[in-house]
Amino acid sequence: MKNISKFFMILVMLSTLSFGVKISGIDMPDAMMQNNLILNGAGVRSKFFFDLYVGGLYLKEKSQNATNIINSNMPMAIKLHITSSLISSKKMQDATMEGFENSTDNKMEPIKNEIDQFINVFKKEIKDGDIYDFIYKNNKVSIYKNTKLITTIKGLKFKKALFGIWLCNKPAQESLKKKMLGI
Repeated sequence: MKNISKFFMILVMLSTLSFGVKISGIDMPDAMMQNNLILNGAGVRSKFFFDLYVGGLYLKEKSQNATNIINSNMPMAIKLHITSSLISSKKMQDATMEGFENSTDNKMEPIKNEIDQFINVFKKEIKDGDIYDFIYKNNKVSIYKNTKLITTIKGLKFKKALFGIWLCNKPAQESLKKKMLGI
């Protein structure tokens, strides 16, 4: 009887766990436990009818205010799950540079070294299934590829530009911005 009780207790506990959302075949976790962040929203980045990646925004508490999120000095993260072999290292570098141009209104000079350091992350081959995590905490962005720390870049100014790629007034894709904001 004791084992049956334990079994039912485990079933009840598992049924209350949330495993996130499934977007374009990708399971996006509802939390980044190690950073105490929750999934604010997630969506698909597509181009010419091809899905390129699923992107998720993780915050301490949910928000739909893009400006406040960009300017916040609170811990947060963006997760990108590559879903297409069409994304090459060169294309990702170019798209990211365009994103920085848009998010800074072409005023990249004050954080040029940080941007260059970030762009270097995409110089290695990018494959379908790769996962990038950009985690902002303690005034620095830690960049992970497939759970391996690649580099850390200091500064709130850089973090604002990075998160602005997806959340600024001229984002990478408007529909993805809305999904990340939970709209």
